[in-house]
Amino acid sequence: MRRWTVWYAGAAALVAAVSGCAEAPAQADPIEVTRAACGAGWAAPPPGPQTLRIRNAAAVTMEVELVDPATGTVFGELDGVGTGTTRALPVNLGNGAYALRCAPEDGTPFVGPAVQVTGGADRPGPAVVPVTNADLLEPLKKYHAYVADGLGTLVVQTGALRKAVHARDRSGAERAWLTAHLTYERLGAAYDAFGDADGAINGTTDGLPEGAADPGFTGFHRLENGLWHGEPAAALVPVADRLDADVRRLQASFADAQIDQNDLGLRAHEIMENTLQFELTGRTDYGSGTNLATAGAQVTGTRAVLDVLRPLLDSRFPGLKDLDAWLGRTERDLRSGAGKSLSSVDRRTRERLNGDVAELTERLAPIAAITEPRRIS
Repeated sequence: MRRWTVWYAGAAALVAAVSGCAEAPAQADPIEVTRAACGAGWAAPPPGPQTLRIRNAAAVTMEVELVDPATGTVFGELDGVGTGTTRALPVNLGNGAYALRCAPEDGTPFVGPAVQVTGGADRPGPAVVPVTNADLLEPLKKYHAYVADGLGTLVVQTGALRKAVHARDRSGAERAWLTAHLTYERLGAAYDAFGDADGAINGTTDGLPEGAADPGFTGFHRLENGLWHGEPAAALVPVADRLDADVRRLQASFADAQIDQNDLGLRAHEIMENTLQFELTGRTDYGSGTNLATAGAQVTGTRAVLDVLRPLLDSRFPGLKDLDAWLGRTERDLRSGAGKSLSSVDRRTRERLNGDVAELTERLAPIAAITEPRRIS
């Protein structure tokens, strides 16, 4: 299966993204939330960094957010606060009105009484205007169209790859393999929607008892291993046939597939996280030496995700301009290594590329929290 790394934890991500809070003094008494009252009795808090203690006295799990009661802007959140539990919510409060919004797992969200913070500074950092399920419909539609178009291109390219393998044209097959593989790598936010097809098309030897000889090793990397390690052409024909058939089946099934609403923002970060972990370490090189080209394709895939989310991010993410600049820098530096293997670039270049992708990964981290769909009514 695709090599996604679990990263996202809603409350921590949102607080880090919008408040910039360091460790802060904890409130003495917990603020209680129930199905009938969301923070009843919460007194006006002092300004500045602090930790709110939220106790769920309801009989159901709650999602609790700290919001501007006039605009719904979110300053912090706690997901899945279990009944009878108390959770810490670090915040940094500037002057203005605040309230808690409670969303019972089986009920309608509602906002509690407002409190007013005075005597401090203006609100110290950006907050998140909630993104709803309806807000994500158009980005999802556009990204689905992007992936469908990419799969159409991929079908043509794997057909050409299959033809080259059948013709025993190894150099032609290697060129066709790289073209098709990079097309697939540009579709990074859709892999969950691909289901088991992703493992068949782009799986690695991880977890396979027999490694590269395991019958479960199929797809692009299986073919790469054979092409670049001199495996007889006759043995590669069924591998190419299956890859071509798997891609065609995926194209047919994807028309009815749905991309999860949480996936777009989350994958923007995870694509580059995996680029850093797998491509820039060479762990997915099965002989072609094309990890740098793959990393470039994954940056392109990340840009495609950001492009469809841009209408939501423009007004919600002050760091977008800097993120775009770093994305461009990473693309330029990866292009400078085009056609080279990791082993052929000097140490200074490797360090620069690692630094580019690591910094880009960090700058992408808030996107998942900002674009997480929220229930507001």
